[in-house]
Amino acid sequence: METLFLSCLIGGILFAIISVLLGDWISASLDGALDFLSVEGYSLFRPTVIASWITVFGGAGLLLHEYTKLGTITVLILTFLIASAFAVGLYLSYIRPMEQSENSVGFSIHELVGLLGEVLVPIPQHGFGEVMVQVGAARSHYIAASFDGTEIPPEARIIVVEVDASEGVLFVSKFDI
Repeated sequence: METLFLSCLIGGILFAIISVLLGDWISASLDGALDFLSVEGYSLFRPTVIASWITVFGGAGLLLHEYTKLGTITVLILTFLIASAFAVGLYLSYIRPMEQSENSVGFSIHELVGLLGEVLVPIPQHGFGEVMVQVGAARSHYIAASFDGTEIPPEARIIVVEVDASEGVLFVSKFDI
């Protein structure tokens, strides 16, 4: 029994070290040959969860076998339950939230309505100028026209009122606080 537990513990630790230090390099050098190991669908069976289950199974098994007077079957059952609880906890507290936190830096021009910006090139009453609008951490420049037909000087704060997506033009108004 001790050999099984020790093998699981050492194998799990080695898997963690190798995957952290060499994972991307190995994947790139094998040109995706190990992509079949990625489990699509139910992500509770991802390699990270399985490797953590094996590692905890080995560690808990060694501790229970060495420091308790429980029988072999009892140790196996308790070790299985401890490793399963840890793997499910890891999945629920770390992996699932990380999967759901993926964000895109892309945005639609329609999402600019209501955002504040700054005039770079003055906007005449009946013409076009240029504004800079910050979306997230990125600043983008757009062609702009006055929404209410007033001239807007450079460096004035503006708010995007309407968007003409087909022409890529923002209709803006001067933003006075």
